[in-house]
Amino acid sequence: MTIASSLLPELDHEMASTRKLLDRLPETKLSWKPHPKSMSLGQLATHIAEIPGWAKAITAADSFDLAPPGGRAYAPPVDATRGDVLRRFDGNVREAQAAIAVLDDAAAMRPWSLLKGGHAFFTLPKVAVLRSMLFGHAIHHRGQLTVYLRLLDVPVPSVYGPTADEPM
Repeated sequence: MTIASSLLPELDHEMASTRKLLDRLPETKLSWKPHPKSMSLGQLATHIAEIPGWAKAITAADSFDLAPPGGRAYAPPVDATRGDVLRRFDGNVREAQAAIAVLDDAAAMRPWSLLKGGHAFFTLPKVAVLRSMLFGHAIHHRGQLTVYLRLLDVPVPSVYGPTADEPM
């Protein structure tokens, strides 16, 4: 079994659960924050929708610089509607599937670095970056989103098992 063939079912499984949550976004609450230091619901949802799109950057290059010397710093987008979030997410999931599908084992083991101003935050094999920055990172923020939804009294769907709203 190739590395890519082991990653794709995991990607599909996790992204299906993530989409269920994004589909529950209350359109009128996207600017809501649970705390002044928190991202707004819209910022969090857009961030989650953007994460699968990183697969292309991880597989196609050996690094990404958040603030390249002499270049423009990364600025996260913020979608205005639930439909915008879902379109971004669906497109990025398709791109992630395509990028991972053609990743060969040798390329998956090549080092990849996250940089800021040319300085590395970390360097890991691309497969480890996909697992941590794509899967783990998305799961972390998906957990935050379940709390936001609960606080807004939006029914929380089943992700890994029953919820108070979907006992199965």
